Amino acid sequence: MTTFNYETDFELSDEVALETWVEMIISNKGFEPGEINFIFCDDEYLHRLNVEFLQHDTLTDVISFDNSLGKLISGDIFISVERVKENASDFNVTFDEELHRVMIHGILHFLGFKDKTPEDEKLMRQEENNALSLLNN
Repeated sequence: MTTFNYETDFELSDEVALETWVEMIISNKGFEPGEINFIFCDDEYLHRLNVEFLQHDTLTDVISFDNSLGKLISGDIFISVERVKENASDFNVTFDEELHRVMIHGILHFLGFKDKTPEDEKLMRQEENNALSLLNN
């Protein structure tokens, strides 16, 4: 089950469609959706988590905490709505496109995709684009 939680003045416009999309991506990769929580917050909230849990004193758009067991995908994905807005502007894409990219980025990490090397980052980007194309159909 996918849930959406809000720690800031923001709400998704179509939670049901996004839940269906996220769970379809998980299933398409041969995994089973478990308990997935998206938490939408501001920069300050996510910065505190980044410092406390990852010892990174930087702003970021997404942090994911993976609680998956085997093929059952579960975890918490924290997203800074402020970072997404700024990144959408920087990358010249819509807010929704950037938000959906960040959401699925967290899910892809749970599915085993990495982004630390240029090769991994390229594969992650391809997987994000594939997932986004399924949402936009």
